[in-house]
Amino acid sequence: MLPVKYLYVYTIGCQMNVYDSEMFGRVLQPLGYASTPDLDQADLIIVNTCSVRKKAEEKAFSFLGRLQAMKKKNPGLVVAMGGCVAQQEGARVVARMPWVDIVFGTRAAGRLPAIVRAFQETGNRVIDITMDEAPIEFLPPKDAVKKTPVSTFVTIMRGCDNFCSYCIVPYVRGRETSRTPENIIREIEALVADGVREVTLLGQNVNSYGLKEGICSFPDLLRKVARIDGLARIRFATSHPKDLSDDLIRAYGELDKLCNHIHLPVQSGSDRVLKRMNRKYTRASYIDRIERLRAVRPDIAVSSDMIVGFPGETDEDFEQTLDLVKTIGYDGLFAFIYSDRPHAPAVKFPDKVPEDVKKKRLEALLRLEKSLSQMRNDAYLDRIEAVLVEGRSKKADADGGFQWSGRSSSNKVVNFPAPGDVKGSDITGRIIDVRIERCLPHSLWGKPLHGF
Repeated sequence: MLPVKYLYVYTIGCQMNVYDSEMFGRVLQPLGYASTPDLDQADLIIVNTCSVRKKAEEKAFSFLGRLQAMKKKNPGLVVAMGGCVAQQEGARVVARMPWVDIVFGTRAAGRLPAIVRAFQETGNRVIDITMDEAPIEFLPPKDAVKKTPVSTFVTIMRGCDNFCSYCIVPYVRGRETSRTPENIIREIEALVADGVREVTLLGQNVNSYGLKEGICSFPDLLRKVARIDGLARIRFATSHPKDLSDDLIRAYGELDKLCNHIHLPVQSGSDRVLKRMNRKYTRASYIDRIERLRAVRPDIAVSSDMIVGFPGETDEDFEQTLDLVKTIGYDGLFAFIYSDRPHAPAVKFPDKVPEDVKKKRLEALLRLEKSLSQMRNDAYLDRIEAVLVEGRSKKADADGGFQWSGRSSSNKVVNFPAPGDVKGSDITGRIIDVRIERCLPHSLWGKPLHGF
């Protein structure tokens, strides 16, 4: 039996990175690594990075900088960088930070055990940023699956073929490749057997799942997943507006397990900006897709991403963005200031928007989003929501006791107090009917309709 060594993974960025970090723990288990939340206990530290925005990249290097002192104190500590920044920077990482032992890219997770073993055996630094796919198409042993009793992510495809002009993803994650539906189903079945009630299917553009391989469409995959016994809910991210099909819209009317929410990134409300972004849809076509979704599910919750300050964005363009936000009435909005990213065509675009203007536009958009989110949430007052309980809330209730927290099908965070007779019980993973009594901009509060 191998001696126990400890792995600490610091994850930055998207849901796919969260999934990949879980994968690191699985594939390294045969080498004797067990995950730890204690940085000081770690024998191997992996920083799983994101380069979609400059701030995320800076965060990764800042964390790595803090590891220099730990490396000096403990020369046996292995420091690794993975993910998108590692793919982007390669050998430049170790030139900048020579205490980094391993650099591995977005397609190297399947080779991670061999990479770590090679470093341990030779002591020579390893850099693996080849874009050759190293798929992990196996069902992990049951004891290797992290105990996630409620909700978890499952990546169904990797890479992107869209080449939006602001985006680095196709350059650091490669072109689209889809996993087989059989492998996806086996993984979800194992997770459900381990207590998972909800899965979120991940891909840069889930709408194009399986098309290149001719294996199965995304709506058909949803139907297969919906047939898994014991699985209560299905979510997915992210859906590209240009590829939102009639069949996927129909699935919202057919599949009870498909949550009453869609995240449909629009990025801008201006046709001129959308064209420069290479998004391949118009404002009108985007609105049409939302209307067709609401025809099938009138109360569907819609969230989106928005970029402010894209090169050449005028005051009029930004006003069109604000108008679109009002027209759609989003339930949630993730808004970001544009930043140049390596390799992306927009780096070379003229007419860069000044930083102070970008910040003012972001503030205006967030103010609008907060007010509209409050209005959307107010509509839930006195409604009964089925809440999948994710655990105890960090906040105490009015009487000083603890609260439970979970999400509704429409992705609303709902907090509620536990009845007195179950305060010592664990209801994580159960679906509880909650009557909403208070509506906040980004969460709801209520009381259980019945005792547990």
